[in-house]
Amino acid sequence: MIKDYFLNSLETALENAIKDNKLGAMQEYTKGTLTVERPKNPDFGDYAVNVSSLARFAKIAPPQIADTIKKYVNDDDNKYTVIGGFINFKAGEKLLSNLIRKIFEKKSDFGKPENIQPEKIILEYISANPTGPFHIGHGRWAAMGSVLANLLKFYGHEVYQEFYINDAGSQIQKLGNSLAIRIRQELGENVDFPTDETERKNYYPGDYLIPVAKKYLQTHKGLPEDVKELSDFAKKEMEDLQKALLDNFNVHFDNFYSELTLHNSGKVEECVNKLKASGKIYEKDGAKWFKSSDYGDDQDRVIKKADGSNTYLTADIAYHIDKLQRGFDRMINIWGADHHGYVARVKASIEALGYDPNKLEVLLGQLVNLVIDGNEVRMGKRKNMVTLEDLINEVGVDSTRFWMSMRNIDTTLDFDIELAKKNTDENPIFYVQYAHARACSILRNVVAEKIDTQTGEKSSAPMSQKDFEQLVNGFDADIVLPTVETARKLILKLEEYKSVIKMSAETRQVYTICRYVQELASEFHSFYNANRVISDDKDMMKARISLVWAVKTVLHNALQDILGVNAPEKM
Repeated sequence: MIKDYFLNSLETALENAIKDNKLGAMQEYTKGTLTVERPKNPDFGDYAVNVSSLARFAKIAPPQIADTIKKYVNDDDNKYTVIGGFINFKAGEKLLSNLIRKIFEKKSDFGKPENIQPEKIILEYISANPTGPFHIGHGRWAAMGSVLANLLKFYGHEVYQEFYINDAGSQIQKLGNSLAIRIRQELGENVDFPTDETERKNYYPGDYLIPVAKKYLQTHKGLPEDVKELSDFAKKEMEDLQKALLDNFNVHFDNFYSELTLHNSGKVEECVNKLKASGKIYEKDGAKWFKSSDYGDDQDRVIKKADGSNTYLTADIAYHIDKLQRGFDRMINIWGADHHGYVARVKASIEALGYDPNKLEVLLGQLVNLVIDGNEVRMGKRKNMVTLEDLINEVGVDSTRFWMSMRNIDTTLDFDIELAKKNTDENPIFYVQYAHARACSILRNVVAEKIDTQTGEKSSAPMSQKDFEQLVNGFDADIVLPTVETARKLILKLEEYKSVIKMSAETRQVYTICRYVQELASEFHSFYNANRVISDDKDMMKARISLVWAVKTVLHNALQDILGVNAPEKM
């Protein structure tokens, strides 16, 4: 990265100045304290380093330190200037040209790090109950989880995506009871869900079970004696519905893990027995309590109720231990912000059972506010709900995925449906996709015959197909030189992709990728509006075509391979 080159050049110069005793008592200085930043005034340069932190070692004023270091810098064709305690840096033609060469060489691998310690990661997200369609909150976790998986894979990790099916609780029986009412209605009975709010909570009165009831009656004459048959039928229908929607949404899991299977395997009781054997469980008021406060939780937690039934925590303990026993180096979960207090107790259980609790990372996310015509739409899971499928049908897969991913996970997302549907620059996904389509259009026109309709002669100087293929397949870095100054900001934004990938992967943030492609699209549109790409000046044309090709490559990689949205060639 260019800023790393700059920093390394200053570190080397600093070391040499210290060896020559030009910086006082700098022998006490520890390498690695200098940081690179963007100058407030871009006219000063591309990057800058403030050397004021060195003054306490050198006992010399910062401007003098900066001047001394600059004398030891190998400029090459780069420009170094000193303003006060800052050393400013402007990349020369060689560095900028080499960057474009790298994009041509790496293509889809541009931005991928070369030296990391790959980890085997299990990424769990969504993990909704199989009791109804996904709501738009699930859509945010689906998009963000999918993008994060793509990002971590690109970064070099082995990523296993898992959906934990919460199918072992009383909600499945509620689902069966709800389907029974819908079936009775289909059979002509005058029956409905309870109107009392307390009783109504024992059902799922949403209309989504009506087609399930119709489907059941296609192969069955009436209600079964055991509601479990209805529960199993409805659960399978909901799971099939969820999986089909995920596939359409470009979200693909490696495994759907059933909580019921976990219980039936005996692993839940096994974990309880291990905790008991190690003295981590005690009884109070007839219930069994886990001493989670011994491991940083704010209080102990019940893992078996007085009636002998397990709490949600009990199964979650077993599930996370099962993940570790499957050989994963790291567990990453995406949970809603309402699970904030749950993290400490799960980590406590992991440590109590002899594992490293730091192997668990939990990303806590805020919800989605759906905005229609400027008004927020309230969601209600049990009856009139705005589903993820409704949203996708309204604005499309690409808009939904991009909008769901473009804000920090700990920030509430306002999803403006009308804006997300617009084919204008106001809509972020349209703006970025249009930049890619524009780049593709330019490259198509490069080899197109431009005929003046009045004279019958070529009105410009397009490149031949042979020349274009030679440009693409055998890139010559020198061809970028004639356009360096007009394209400087665009080239530097392309270079930034590598640092964005690194930061995003290491901090588990995906909104930064969305922000980056918007910024790159903006720089590209500005470059295109200020410069004629196809011209009679063949060297200039080749230089600008090389930049267009580089922009197209990076946008395509970010959009299609990481964000999981289309990179259209025409719009």
